[in-house]
Amino acid sequence: MNQKLSVLGFGCMRFTRKGGSIDQDKAEREMKRALDLGVNYFDTAYVYPGSEVCLGKFIKRYGCREQISIATKLPHYRVKQTADFDRYFDEELERLQTDYIDYYLMHMMNDRQSWNRLAELGIIEWIEQKKKSGAIRNIGFSFHGGTESFRELLDAYDWEFCQIQFNYMDEHAQAGVEGLKYAGEKGIPVVVMEPLRGGRLVHLPPKAAAEFSKMPQQRSAAEWGLRWIWNHPEVTVVLSGMNDLSQVEENCRIAAESGPDHLSKKELAVYDRVLREIHAAVKVGCTGCGYCQPCPQGVDIPNCFSSYNNSYSDGYVTGFREYLMCTAMRKDKSYAGLCVGCGACEKHCPQQLPVRQDLKRVRRRFETPVFAVARRIVDMVMRY
Repeated sequence: MNQKLSVLGFGCMRFTRKGGSIDQDKAEREMKRALDLGVNYFDTAYVYPGSEVCLGKFIKRYGCREQISIATKLPHYRVKQTADFDRYFDEELERLQTDYIDYYLMHMMNDRQSWNRLAELGIIEWIEQKKKSGAIRNIGFSFHGGTESFRELLDAYDWEFCQIQFNYMDEHAQAGVEGLKYAGEKGIPVVVMEPLRGGRLVHLPPKAAAEFSKMPQQRSAAEWGLRWIWNHPEVTVVLSGMNDLSQVEENCRIAAESGPDHLSKKELAVYDRVLREIHAAVKVGCTGCGYCQPCPQGVDIPNCFSSYNNSYSDGYVTGFREYLMCTAMRKDKSYAGLCVGCGACEKHCPQQLPVRQDLKRVRRRFETPVFAVARRIVDMVMRY
């Protein structure tokens, strides 16, 4: 990254809506307050309804284009031909009322095969041309998938940044702390999304919240969650989908008071106790270590179990959405139904889990007729 970014970024996916549309005035008040408090990284995407337009109007009204860095994303899963690169990019420039993008991401690129497809369509040459002209300043990708897939993608191109889901519940899920550290070793800045799990780490089970309340440092659950992320020196920016002025004020304060390695051993220990309470209702005791990988049939076992557990702790819709996104929204599918019961995974599981039996439970919970329809829609959108 070639400019100093605020450690707190404004996630523009969760603006307040009024009558089905974004409440522009309210969103602008929140973005302006964040800007005044030093936030200069604003993250949006082509597929966030109304988000790019809202951000563009805000930039024009306040004349703050040079003060902020815009991050937006190419919906590569909709790209069918080379001309689509310019079609989507030009539309985004128009929406954002700008002639360049500071941080441009391949949106939800979850495996190396997706990047290979884009390379065959000429994405590398297209990026080089856009960077040469100054229309794109930095190139990266956002990711939902397993650690090994993340490593492969990091090694596939000379990325200038990446974006992952990371929080104390996902330390060993998706890219995880191993992926974070691998990016750090390669010198690739990491932007963190879902730091509070979409609010899941704000509204904790009573016993989990009680563990935090026992600490001499009286902090909100949100503050504990954010401080844990900023404790990692490999993290460059933490995105927060702030849609209230009080959230803007609180998050900016926390950002100013946090930093790498600022938590004490006693403070770090409380997260383990909180997690034990959160996971008390966990259905599958998978730690996400990945020893069961790779599956001969391509099943992403850790993420299947993570989504399954989340469907009980965070609600069925959350778990189902994560399952669809992490296992079906990719060229090489990795859902539980692909399991043929060979048992190779169970030979390597340190927890000695009945993996095949548990995968059947995952399949029964998620792979419903709704999943089948959603999978077909995803296939049609991603077909090329």
